[in-house]
Amino acid sequence: MTAVVSWRCCDATSCRAAGGLALRQRLVAQHGAERVKSVGCLRLCGQGPLAAADYGDGRVELFGGVAAERQLDPADPFFALQRPVVLERCGLVDPCCLDDALAQGAYAALAACRQLSPAAVVEILERSGLRGRGGAGYPTGRKWQLVAAQPGSSKVVVCNADEGDPGAFMDRAVLEGDPHRVLEGMAIAAHAVGASEGFIYVRAEYPLAIERLRAAITAAQARGLLAGFAMQLRIGAGAYVCGEETALLRSIEGGRGTPRPRPPYPAISGLWGLPTLINNVETFAAVPAILRQGGDWYAAMGTAGSKGTKVFALSGAITNTGLIEVEMGTSLRTIVALMGGGVPANPDGSLGVVKAVQTGGPSGGCVPAALLDTPVDYESLQELGSIMGSGGMVVIDAAMAMPELARYFMRFCVAESCGKCLPCRAGTVQLEQLLDRFVEKRATPADLTQLEQLCGMVKATSLCGLGQSAPNPVLSTLRFFRAEYEAAIACGEGP
Repeated sequence: MTAVVSWRCCDATSCRAAGGLALRQRLVAQHGAERVKSVGCLRLCGQGPLAAADYGDGRVELFGGVAAERQLDPADPFFALQRPVVLERCGLVDPCCLDDALAQGAYAALAACRQLSPAAVVEILERSGLRGRGGAGYPTGRKWQLVAAQPGSSKVVVCNADEGDPGAFMDRAVLEGDPHRVLEGMAIAAHAVGASEGFIYVRAEYPLAIERLRAAITAAQARGLLAGFAMQLRIGAGAYVCGEETALLRSIEGGRGTPRPRPPYPAISGLWGLPTLINNVETFAAVPAILRQGGDWYAAMGTAGSKGTKVFALSGAITNTGLIEVEMGTSLRTIVALMGGGVPANPDGSLGVVKAVQTGGPSGGCVPAALLDTPVDYESLQELGSIMGSGGMVVIDAAMAMPELARYFMRFCVAESCGKCLPCRAGTVQLEQLLDRFVEKRATPADLTQLEQLCGMVKATSLCGLGQSAPNPVLSTLRFFRAEYEAAIACGEGP
């Protein structure tokens, strides 16, 4: 058999937490430090810590466990059905080595784009059909064009890395595994819109991502790769509301992270009143591949209204927990049943059953098992009362009561509300109190009526996206699992 030439050891947070550093030490002791490379996420986080063995004949074997005792199948649908674009170097490149990143194509797209006019770069993005991956799905090229059209020479590019949805770890994996990709995407954006300054806003709960971003910025600046574009890192205190763009900008400015009414939008008047381009980590990370391969190449993937690929964090009651990147339009059934391996067996040995899939975090909704053939794209999920969000996807089994799930997400929103507007500050508290009655089986018919009316009020009158979307988990579970709420009423009325 051909001998192993080298090992790639996952050094992402998830594998570190599972004993990844011990696995790396073991591999170094067995094979020598020169044959063991630290890399980013190898995807199948639930089987971590992970390591990949690269053979001289091109074969790759994947192992899990502190002693690499479990051999995994790279041909499993979890791996085979992925379409890596954003994650194309994640798991291959050493995130702490600029030379390794350059050898694998980092900053080549930036060098090429600097030979193009800003308008030509924007046109490529518009042709690609890329939409913002932070949740709203606004056309990226259109946003870039709007910022580029603003007068003046002082403009800013901001990367929103304030990932905070429960069950979401996509951006963290990209930042930890391929930080130069994000920097390159931001520098391309700066060339396209005429910006000379950039900020990455990342939450303090991501210490490994922060460490690698700092090192990547320092290394890229020392090589002159970011010439003309000053990049800074800003650390957030973890407030979920700072994922909202105006609250994020306020935090960077040194103020309290609370949203403000729009318009004006940040593209017109953003950071310190300057035209500001804001995209999230995954959006910027998609840009280098689009510049390298062309807008038409990217637009050929996905659906008519949702182009390209999307990274999802797959978790919950699922056999294969981890990170996946698939073409837009891939069905939930393909993701959950084939790639995710379905729901694990119950403790009594009976078959596990999918009850629903929750997408979009606290702002999203639940898609019932009967609709698992739904394609994952912006329009299809919205029709079902959910959203794609940033990419968290939580699988729910029969053991979970849906009013309890709705209360979990409402409690999150209560805790994370900034309190600036009354509908969110008080409305979410009242919704949580109503949901308590349903969970505790003491609700009345009047409670159900009030629950629905209050959801509509909070959704229609809150200032920012946090409050406007907070009722979504309640409304979607009412839509598809109403019987569970009605059963709580029956119990509450008594004999």
